[in-house]
Amino acid sequence: MNVARGIGWVAVALAGAYAIGTLAIWRGETVNAVWFVIAAVAIYSIAYRFYGAFLATKLFALDPNRLTPAERINDGRDFVPTNRWVVFGHHFAAIAGPGPLIGPTLAAQFGYLPGTLWILAGVVLGGAVQDFCILCGSLRRDGRSLGQMAKEEIGPVGGFAALLGVFSIMVILIAVLSLVVVNALRHSPWGTCTVGMTIPIAMIMGAYMRWVRPHDVIGATAIGLLLLALALVGGRWVDQHPALAEMFTLNATQLAWSIILYGFAAAVVPVWLLLAPRDYLSTFVKLGTIGLLALGIVIMRPTIELPAITQFVDGSGPIFAGKVFPFVFITIACGAISGFHSLISSGTTPKLLREESDAPMIGYGCMLLESFVAIMAMIAAAALQPGVYFAINSPAGVIGADPAVATATISSWGYPVTVEQMQTLADDIGEHSLFARTGGAPSLAVGMAHIFARTMSGTAVALWYHFAIMFEALFILTTLDAGTRVGRFMLQDLLGNLWEPLGRTSWYPGVILSSTVVVAAWGYFLYQGVIDPLGGINILWPLFGIANQLLAAIALSVATTFLIRGGRARYSWTTLLPLAWLLAVTMTAGYQKIFSPDPGLGFLAQADKLSAALDAGAVVAEKIRDTRTQIFNLRLDAAVTGLFMGLVGLILIEASRAWYRVLRGPAPAPLVGAVSEG
Repeated sequence: MNVARGIGWVAVALAGAYAIGTLAIWRGETVNAVWFVIAAVAIYSIAYRFYGAFLATKLFALDPNRLTPAERINDGRDFVPTNRWVVFGHHFAAIAGPGPLIGPTLAAQFGYLPGTLWILAGVVLGGAVQDFCILCGSLRRDGRSLGQMAKEEIGPVGGFAALLGVFSIMVILIAVLSLVVVNALRHSPWGTCTVGMTIPIAMIMGAYMRWVRPHDVIGATAIGLLLLALALVGGRWVDQHPALAEMFTLNATQLAWSIILYGFAAAVVPVWLLLAPRDYLSTFVKLGTIGLLALGIVIMRPTIELPAITQFVDGSGPIFAGKVFPFVFITIACGAISGFHSLISSGTTPKLLREESDAPMIGYGCMLLESFVAIMAMIAAAALQPGVYFAINSPAGVIGADPAVATATISSWGYPVTVEQMQTLADDIGEHSLFARTGGAPSLAVGMAHIFARTMSGTAVALWYHFAIMFEALFILTTLDAGTRVGRFMLQDLLGNLWEPLGRTSWYPGVILSSTVVVAAWGYFLYQGVIDPLGGINILWPLFGIANQLLAAIALSVATTFLIRGGRARYSWTTLLPLAWLLAVTMTAGYQKIFSPDPGLGFLAQADKLSAALDAGAVVAEKIRDTRTQIFNLRLDAAVTGLFMGLVGLILIEASRAWYRVLRGPAPAPLVGAVSEG
């Protein structure tokens, strides 16, 4: 039996190696998307079976008989022993934001190969390791949060820096994700109506389970899914109705203010009325759509149209500036490693686990599944004609606002596309135009819609496109809901030190004040992206990626600290290696974004260029105010990036001091669980 099992794993390894070789070496006319799926499944299977088991045994000695915080505390509110499959669903829904969908789509400007290789390698050695280690560390510390563990393990200075860094990073994260929704829905009455209707649908579900038939989850689910289908079909009716179409056709600024008001409402209304039913409903949509997309890829076996590597690896890309190193890693972000996940792994999840032995499936396994979502997003983007891909994702400030100029510019890069081709595509999916729809969401939706439609004999492309937009918006709005509320909790913790009532979540004036501050913070950066002539994503997505990866560096620093303090220093390489790589990538990217002399890349260089244009009188009168705002925002972005880098540097120094004290002192106590040798 062991021999047969060994032969089976060797076969899996050979299949994965052949698939990777095909993707990396094949230079024929096309590559079949199935090779992506085979490579991913093989690598994830081997990683979970062997590396995940190694981490569980050597680092934490997980014991199913050891009481978890949920079993020991079990207060019926926050600490509740829960079936592992339910916890798996909760954890995946919480971590599976839009990052693994948008990041790979944008990174495809370098070609499909760099991003794909990093998704596969990064998740195995970095992302899943971080999620699993932070989850186990929190399990052994009564479900403490990342900030609390940083304070206890590293010290009060490192703990405060971690708390401030986490809050600041969350502000940027929410702003960028909101900008993705704005760019996906602007001038799209169908999409705006459908996504907007998900808000009252969630509230109807919440009211039904609260007042009509308490705890009737099945009934609420049926109602929610039925209303979602009606909203999708109703959006098309609105799009074809002259008066209603005009009402739901919003520009970027109007959408930004709508999302800001929604974010405030989501943070202050009771959790059962909006947040909980929306998260529950979006879980069904997420898992169902991901399953359908995977099935469609396997059945239709779409060919990959983008080249393995494009000329834009030199940093001249139209979607965002920067060379393939370090910016492919910054752009992919959540598809390989996400610092945001550490907040979930040290948040609700460790308070729900019934047995320690469930941690590998939840911590390591969920991250592998999210990485698989990133692979499918890369397939959907790379299956588009390159000219179409760049026409959708390149900002008008780069390719030109006139369709004829835009197509000529893109065709000059070697990726032919015509105005007629883009208009036909827009007509097919029920949109007025697809030019310069930056942010990644529209192009991903186009790719998904064509895979779905081909699976269904090529019908209803427009319906599938807007279904994909709704799917992406649910991903994002779920993160916006939870992120704004978590940000409010964090801010109230800080304000409570100044005046005790402000820290009470039951005191409504404190809730209103803290929610206003949080929403105003991310709303400011959202508006900055809206008025940016390059579409905002060019500036804010790299800032988001840097912030997210620096948060992962904080989490890995904390994980390394409790491994060393727990007597597992010999295995600390498992967290030190991804930590060292993240620091190399993020510090390089951060330095380039601040100090690069290229105005297309550096914040300060672009601000100086705009300032020189103002001084020379080269800016038209009606644009002077916006230009001054851009200059201020670019310098603010540079300062924010520097703040993030400084906070992480401070945390790393404090952590290194803690490591040194432990390693030069007496043998440490086994804080993370002793491992029997032999």
